[in-house]
Amino acid sequence: MTESFLQFLWQQQLIKKDNLLTVRGEKLEIVASGQRNTNSGPDFTNSKIKIDGRLWAGTVEIHIKSSDWIKHNHSIDRAYDNVILHVVAEHDVEIVRASGEVIPTFVFEIDKKLFDNYMRLITNKGPIPCADFLPEIDNFYIKHWQNRLVVDRLRRKSEEVLAQLKQNENSWEETFYQFLGKNFGFKQNALPFDLLTKSLPLKAIDKQKDSIFQIEAMLFGQAGFLDDDCNDKYFQLLMREYLFLKSKYSLTPLRKHLWKFMRMRPTNFPTLRIAQFSAILFKNYHLFSKIIETKDVKILKTLFEVSTSEYWETHFTFGKESKKTTKNIGNLSIDILLINTVVLFLFSYGEETQQEEYKERALELLESIKSEKNNIIEKWSGVGVICNNAFESQAQIELFNEYCSKGKCVECNIGAKIIVNEYF
Repeated sequence: MTESFLQFLWQQQLIKKDNLLTVRGEKLEIVASGQRNTNSGPDFTNSKIKIDGRLWAGTVEIHIKSSDWIKHNHSIDRAYDNVILHVVAEHDVEIVRASGEVIPTFVFEIDKKLFDNYMRLITNKGPIPCADFLPEIDNFYIKHWQNRLVVDRLRRKSEEVLAQLKQNENSWEETFYQFLGKNFGFKQNALPFDLLTKSLPLKAIDKQKDSIFQIEAMLFGQAGFLDDDCNDKYFQLLMREYLFLKSKYSLTPLRKHLWKFMRMRPTNFPTLRIAQFSAILFKNYHLFSKIIETKDVKILKTLFEVSTSEYWETHFTFGKESKKTTKNIGNLSIDILLINTVVLFLFSYGEETQQEEYKERALELLESIKSEKNNIIEKWSGVGVICNNAFESQAQIELFNEYCSKGKCVECNIGAKIIVNEYF
């Protein structure tokens, strides 16, 4: 038995409602269960009940035992002064307010079938507890839940975007540049890329917008890659240019040791990623504005289809030649950038400006992109859930991270469906 299960039962009102009584024998009527409170304080707010015909409005607190009220120190917390009903599975002690007034207590009568379904769900030891029950759930119901998950995910992530937007004095271009840089580092080099873009203002790069050489000099120099001794001619040219720009813009470079090369394919080396990032900035002046104005998905993707400068066609790192190849950004990498940056910013822009069309475009873009391939998606495919596009894979990532891995089955719509389902 857990409090979350009792909270679920209360929220869904899965209780017998005939002849309800408090532990003192008072007649109880539940007018409104209230809204689940996910912050500190009582479990439900805006609740309404009637006790012996008298209407009460306030909060409801739920525990396994009445004595948990004392154990959790609610007696000395003023946030619990307006609790109108204490709901428990076991009543073992009478609870009073600081004023000495007894708090009405109601004891759950738990339906055995619901409890059995709940136990079958939470005792499943697999990474996805509901795996055995998924074939019984209507696909329409799952799709509806996926829609909610994607929106929740984007809304949560947009909070970080909007917070950084405020720090950047409401510059969407600067904020997009910073997030794009961070995501260009992918998993291995997200942190140094994030530090790089925050240490090098976009306005400084924009002043060199007509020269990819100068953009590379600023980015490689600021990243710390031009601090070494290297006889490579192109390296020397970049270093001299960076020293001039460093003085001009009063820049402080990062330390090279922050960047990771170990156990990485050369195509993922941070040096090559910085070269590709430079090419995107060179090709797209005011990139965020272009994204906002571009409705065609195919055209949107071309904004990220760039080739590096000539030097990087024969190099992965400075001073070491490789076979000549065109080192474009791969389609898979572009898709990841679209999902993690472009979709997020379209949604965030729609949230901030209250323009639904941008949020809809974000969701439509997800539907046009292939499903991601990672260990979470592999877990879902292993239990028969196949993601057909990035909209569905983002939903399943959110579901796994925020519900499955945290054991929040009763807060998940699928888990709730299984518990109350008549199949079992």
